[in-house]
Amino acid sequence: MSKNNIHTKDFAAELTRLGNRGVRKAQEENRKMGLPNVYSKNGKIYYQLPNGEITTKKPSSLS
Repeated sequence: MSKNNIHTKDFAAELTRLGNRGVRKAQEENRKMGLPNVYSKNGKIYYQLPNGEITTKKPSSLS
């Protein structure tokens, strides 16, 4: 593996780590404010309500 590939791999890992940290922070802020977290899997939208329940029904707080 070349030196550039190693640096690129380290840089990509650092960006992923920072992105994941930002997502976790945003999710926690949503929970504190009583807002659902929204996810998509295989083209289907899921809502994680502040109480932890996961549903496919759009919460009224987002309407």
